[in-house]
Amino acid sequence: KALRVGKDTILSQIVRLVEDAQADKAPIQRIADKVTNYFVPTVVIISLITFIAWKFVFHYDFLFALSASIAVLVIACPCAMGLATPMALMVGSSIGLEKGILIKKSSSLEEIARINAIVFDKTGTITYGKPEVTDIVSLNGMPENEILKIAAYAESFSSHPIAAAIVDKFNFLKDDKNFFIGKDKPEYFEEIGGFGIKLNYDGKKIIIGKKGIFEESETINFDMSKFNEFEDRFAKEGKTVIGISIGSEIVGIITLSDKVKETAKQAVSKLKSLGISVYLLTGDNINSAMSAAVQAGIDEKNVIANVLPNEKLNEIKKLKNLGLKVAMVGDGINDAPALAAADVGIAIGSGTDVARETGDVILVKNDINDVYKSVLLGRKTLFKVKQNLFWAFFFNGLGIPLAAGVFYGLTGFLIPPAFAGAAMAVSSITVSLNSILLRRFSKTIDLS
Repeated sequence: KALRVGKDTILSQIVRLVEDAQADKAPIQRIADKVTNYFVPTVVIISLITFIAWKFVFHYDFLFALSASIAVLVIACPCAMGLATPMALMVGSSIGLEKGILIKKSSSLEEIARINAIVFDKTGTITYGKPEVTDIVSLNGMPENEILKIAAYAESFSSHPIAAAIVDKFNFLKDDKNFFIGKDKPEYFEEIGGFGIKLNYDGKKIIIGKKGIFEESETINFDMSKFNEFEDRFAKEGKTVIGISIGSEIVGIITLSDKVKETAKQAVSKLKSLGISVYLLTGDNINSAMSAAVQAGIDEKNVIANVLPNEKLNEIKKLKNLGLKVAMVGDGINDAPALAAADVGIAIGSGTDVARETGDVILVKNDINDVYKSVLLGRKTLFKVKQNLFWAFFFNGLGIPLAAGVFYGLTGFLIPPAFAGAAMAVSSITVSLNSILLRRFSKTIDLS
């Protein structure tokens, strides 16, 4: 039964959010591009002035004036400025690829160098993304195995990590090995992103999900007292609490926990050492989020919890409105709009196709320590770009006056056009070699 088609589907809405976010992302303005727009006409004018000055002001012969004019044109060829940025970015991108950091756009290396805030998604990014069932609690005397059986049947039609964990738990404990055989999808089944699922089972309406799905029910007024009591207790332990209702009664609770990656605390600590603020963004309850944040070393004030999938993008925009340069690290479909809205989107390689397609940087090895390496690589690459631009401007700033004969009265020497051509080549070679020296960073990045 098709309930929504075309532009009204969840996937189309996500695509639309991604497109809007990408449209708002301003392009990087390169210094060299701005300078080159004025550089060429300025050099042509200086060349003409040089000819006119030597010929008509100082009354030197025509060949002398023409030689000086040509030398100015030749030595000021803007090749070095044109090479300054792309050479360094090309080398930086190749180093990233070697280290399992796929940079989809070279400009992302420049952007990530300026990042001062990084937002981590929780499930699948800070944690392993494989929650495990830890508790099954009956609230009305129904056998726990029956509660798990109903939940497993319902969740078998969902691809959410929580659904998979419940089904895995049932498959591990089940005594009815033929339970799923011949079970068709119910006539009514609805999955509500960020909340849970609703369905009909044996003629009864079943709801399975987080607290919000019961509180916001328009047709049934649930007694939340017992649920709230257990939810408060388990949430303090950092567990995700899922309720199961049959008809108008919440009959049981299933809790799940997801382990924080061993590398998370180290990665967060390294990022903080670079002066970067680290945030945690999740749809889980605040207690579960705080538990993960403490284990990962993220400050409690930087935890943003109970966020619906379509609200993650707004949270990124809020941080950007505070003047922060924000990178978002995520792995799921729900993270895609936020990845696009951030100044730099960093996708975990093991995540969904949508996340990888949206991200500017992909961590192929799924190691969040590579977020730190990405920032280091970006900063080192940007430093090389600035070095290259310095040398390009230095050669032109020194070469043009020499070629024009500004110091001819002191030295009695005027650079011939052939020498000017060689000097121009040296400037381009210097910029290229300086970019290649970035390769040395490839050997030290793993030690940092």
